Amino acid sequence: MEKRPRAGDGVGVGGGVGVGGGGGEASGSLGGGLVDMLPEALLVEVVGRVGLEAACSAAASCRALRGAAGAALTAVTSLDLSVFPPTNGIVSRILDGNGALRSLTVNCSLLDDSVVASIAKGSLLELELLKCSSFTPYLFAVIGERCTNLRSIKLEVADLNGSEHFVICRKTLAHIFKRCDYLENISLKFPLQTPGSVDFDSLVSAIPSTTKVLLLHPVANWQAKKLFPISPSLKTPFGDSLESLSLVLDIITDELVTFITGSLPNLLELCLEDNPGSETDLDTDLTNIGLQALGICQNLTHLSLTRGKQSYSSTFRRVNDFGILMLAEGCKQLQTIRLGGFSKVRDAGYAALLHSCKDLKKFEVSTASCLSDLTCLDLDEAATKITEVRLLSCGLLTSETAISLSSCTNLEVLDLSGCRSIADAGLASISQLSKLTLLDLAGADITDAGLSALGNGRCPISSLCLRGCRRITNNGIASLLLGSGTINKTLVALDIGNIARISGRAVTVIAKNCEQISCLCLRNCVLITDPCLETLGSVQHNSGKSPLRMLDLSYCSRLSRSFLRLFDPLFDPPLFRGLRWLGIGKNVLERRGNSPTVAEILERKPGLTICANNCEVGCRNQCHPDVRTL
Repeated sequence: MEKRPRAGDGVGVGGGVGVGGGGGEASGSLGGGLVDMLPEALLVEVVGRVGLEAACSAAASCRALRGAAGAALTAVTSLDLSVFPPTNGIVSRILDGNGALRSLTVNCSLLDDSVVASIAKGSLLELELLKCSSFTPYLFAVIGERCTNLRSIKLEVADLNGSEHFVICRKTLAHIFKRCDYLENISLKFPLQTPGSVDFDSLVSAIPSTTKVLLLHPVANWQAKKLFPISPSLKTPFGDSLESLSLVLDIITDELVTFITGSLPNLLELCLEDNPGSETDLDTDLTNIGLQALGICQNLTHLSLTRGKQSYSSTFRRVNDFGILMLAEGCKQLQTIRLGGFSKVRDAGYAALLHSCKDLKKFEVSTASCLSDLTCLDLDEAATKITEVRLLSCGLLTSETAISLSSCTNLEVLDLSGCRSIADAGLASISQLSKLTLLDLAGADITDAGLSALGNGRCPISSLCLRGCRRITNNGIASLLLGSGTINKTLVALDIGNIARISGRAVTVIAKNCEQISCLCLRNCVLITDPCLETLGSVQHNSGKSPLRMLDLSYCSRLSRSFLRLFDPLFDPPLFRGLRWLGIGKNVLERRGNSPTVAEILERKPGLTICANNCEVGCRNQCHPDVRTL
C-alpha cells in the first residue's frame, strides 16, 4: 500500500486543527491497512473510550480512524476543553453534530460570538465557561433560549470593557435564570472586578427557587445583605432550597453572618472570603459574635472563613479562642473546616474543633501565628477519620506536628507549606503514611537525608512540592527517586522551584526514573540550561511516551534566547509533544531576539498554552488575557 501523506501534526476531526500532539500517519500495510480492515463500529467504540486528546491524535493517523473519531465525538456526553484555550475553529469541529452532550467546560479566552451556535446545545445539563473575554451579551441570550434544561451554569468573566458587565448581569443573566427552570448550581465570577462593581443585587428576583448552590465573586458586603435579608417578609425565593453558599467579599462582618444564618435554614456548606482594600475598622470587623451566630446552622458540614493574603489587614483581630469554642459547640457536624487569618486564636481553640467535630475529615488553617505543636498533640479518635490536613504558614510548627500527624493512618493530603521549622525528623515519620498522595513541604528545613527517608518510605505520593527547600541538592533528588520505596512509580507532579543547587543532573534523574511525570516546576532554578531541557525531552521521546503536560520555567535565567526551539513541533526530533502548559515568565516574553517567537510556537502548536504572567503551574485560580492578546 502506498504511504499516505501526513495531514499535519495535531490535525483533528473534520480537517481542522485539533488538540492532539500525536504521531504521524500510519503507514504501509503495517498501519492504515490493518486499521482499515477493522469493523467501523469497533473503531468508533475504541476511539470513544480513549478521551478527546487521544481521539484527535488518532484522527491524524489514517482515514479510518479519522472517520471513527468524527463519529465518536458526535456521541460524547461530557467534554472538558479547559486545559488549553481552543480557537473558534477547534470548538466548532469538536462540537458540531453532537446532540448528546450533557456536560461542557470550555476555556473561552480566544472565543467570540461566532462559536455561540456550537456551544449552546439544548441537550446540555452542565455548562462551564471560563475566562470569557470577547463574548457579547448575545451568548447568554442564546443560552437562555436553547439550554432550558440546564442544571448547572458556571461563568467566569476575565475582562469586559467599560460598563458592559452591568449589562450582562442585569439583563442577560437574568434572562438565563428566567428561562432555565431547573437550575440548581449557579457560579458567577468576575475576578478582575472590585466588590460592588458588579450588579449582583439586581439578580435576586431572577435566581430560581430551585437553586441549591450559589457562588458570587466579588460581591460587596452591602449587596450580600440585600441578597439574604433577615426579615421574613423580604425572604429571597431560593432561601429554603439553598444548601451551599460561597461569597468573595470586601469584608466579612457579624451582621452579614447573622443575615446568612437567619435566612438560610438548610445551609450545609458556607464559604466566605474577604479582601479588605484598606485597614479594617475594628468596630465592623468579624468578632466572636459572628462565630456564635454560625451555631444556628447545626446541619453545617463544610465551613470556610478566610481573609485574603493580598488584603492590607490580613487577620481577624477580634476573634479569639472563645469564638472558636462557641463555633465548635454549635457546629459539631462539621466535616470540613478551613480557617485563614485568625491571628488571635490559640491552640485551645483549634484543638476544640479537632475534638468536638467527630466526623471531621478535612482541616485547614493558614496564617495562624499562635498555632503550635500542641494543637495536634493528642488527636485520639480524630486521627483515624482525618484524610486531609493543611497547616499553611504557621510559623510556630515544628517536626513534632509532623510526628503527631503520623498517627492519622488514613491521611491522604498533608500540606505544611510555609512552616519553616519542619525538619528531617518529621519527614521520617510522614514517610510511613501508606495512603498519602499529596505532600507539600514548601519552605521547610529539610535536607537530602530527609528525602532519602521519603524515597525509602511507604507513601504512594503522586504530588510533591519542595519549593524553596534550600538545603536540598541534586543528591537529595537522586535519593528520593532511586530509593526502595514506591514514590518513583507514583509521582506525577513535582515542584522543585526556588532551589539554587538544582541543576541538569536532577532533571536527568527525574526524566529517567519518573516516566509518568506530567507536571514539573523548575521555577527560578538558575542552573537550568538548554541542554537540561533537551535531555528531559529526549528521554521521554526515546521512551516512546510523552506524559509531561505542564512545565514551569519562569525565571530560569540561564536559558538562551533560542530555548523555545525545543518546544517547536519543527524541532528534529520533536520533543515535548504532549505539553499543554508552559510557564516562561514575563521577562522571556519581553526579551528581544527570541527565535522562534512565542507567537510562532503557538501558531504551530495550538493545543499549547504559554503563560507569561508568572502564574502557578496551570494558571490555577488565575484569570488573565491569553498571551496572544498581550
